[in-house]
Amino acid sequence: MMMRWKDLSDRHDRLLKEVTIALVGKYTQLEDAYSSVIKSLQHSSLCVSHRLNLRCIEADHLEAAMMKENPSKYHDAWHQLVSANGVLVPGGFGKRGVEGKCLAANWARTNNKPFLGVCLGLQCAVIEYSRNVLGLEDAHSTEFNPKTKNPVVIDMPEHNTGQMGGTMRLGKRKTLFNTESSILRKLYGKQSFVEERHRHRYEVNPTIVSQLEGEGMKFVGRSEDGERMEIMELQGHPYYVGVQYHPEYLSRPMKPSAPYLGLLLASTGKLSTYVTRGFRLSPHLSYSEGNDEELDEEIAQLSIEKSDSVESTS
Repeated sequence: MMMRWKDLSDRHDRLLKEVTIALVGKYTQLEDAYSSVIKSLQHSSLCVSHRLNLRCIEADHLEAAMMKENPSKYHDAWHQLVSANGVLVPGGFGKRGVEGKCLAANWARTNNKPFLGVCLGLQCAVIEYSRNVLGLEDAHSTEFNPKTKNPVVIDMPEHNTGQMGGTMRLGKRKTLFNTESSILRKLYGKQSFVEERHRHRYEVNPTIVSQLEGEGMKFVGRSEDGERMEIMELQGHPYYVGVQYHPEYLSRPMKPSAPYLGLLLASTGKLSTYVTRGFRLSPHLSYSEGNDEELDEEIAQLSIEKSDSVESTS
């Protein structure tokens, strides 16, 4: 095991290629706010043999109001977003920045950029899609607009509005896949279900699901009772995925989170190769690789260098 960690460290130090991910969030000025998310991105970027270049973008800097308030911040935020290889919209609470997150989701969707929405990120993708594809102009979450005529994201039945303490859906929950064609199911190793950790009060309104699915936004993973939308995938898009749970909590350096791995594979142009190879994992470090021969060559070179070092000191 110690040797594996040393190989992992050596491999990180030898990375030459870079992948740029735009993290569109609400707390980017707080160093530890997205600690688990950033670690998950690092695990997956190492897995696909790329050095992570992370751009943290304040979501409200993408909004029209910022163009009037501070044009420099507005244009810089959009430049950072559109020049990234992939887009991540993580979780969060409160209204600030929600429209910016919806704009980021829209840009990734309409420009075929790899996208991962986590918790609120999934909900923003649903809000944006409902507005611009279903034509529900005032579609929103009851968290941010309780009076909306089209509540596409709603309070959970067990959540009493106005009460914040002890009202969240927490802990590990089972999500059942309802199709074998799901890209995320394949990234999870073709399992029939996954168990991931949750932390939320709001969820996709089940009454709007049939309309969304009719327009290509498929909810391929649901709760055991089928009422809660846990995994979303957009048909016809290279990688446009949303999850209600927080997969970053279970990510590990040698076993990166499947949704994050999918984002990094797509952002580096390796996802199609990975699919073609039948989602087969490389035997070394349990990592997926677009080029196993390249990895074997790296490992062999490391072994030679270590051997030469031992001989020179003997």
